[in-house]
Amino acid sequence: MKIRDFQKFIYDRYAKRDRQRGTAKTFMWFTEEIGELATVLATDDSTQEQRESEFADVFAWLCTLANINDVDIENACKKKYSENCPEGYK
Repeated sequence: MKIRDFQKFIYDRYAKRDRQRGTAKTFMWFTEEIGELATVLATDDSTQEQRESEFADVFAWLCTLANINDVDIENACKKKYSENCPEGYK
């Protein structure tokens, strides 16, 4: 699945509710998921399944934020990192 496909999948399922919630409240959910990911990564006994689940949650909420702010993440990443990657990072 491409990034754009996953972002559309999230949009198709949740766009109406996400737009009603708005950016500020959605960003709060996003940061909560980042906190959960941080906890799992900092825990020595976390499982691969837990790590994967939290990474997926963070990415889904990032897609949600992008959707309600009319940002195509795949396109944005291509523009920022394909040709304009800062020197030393290529």
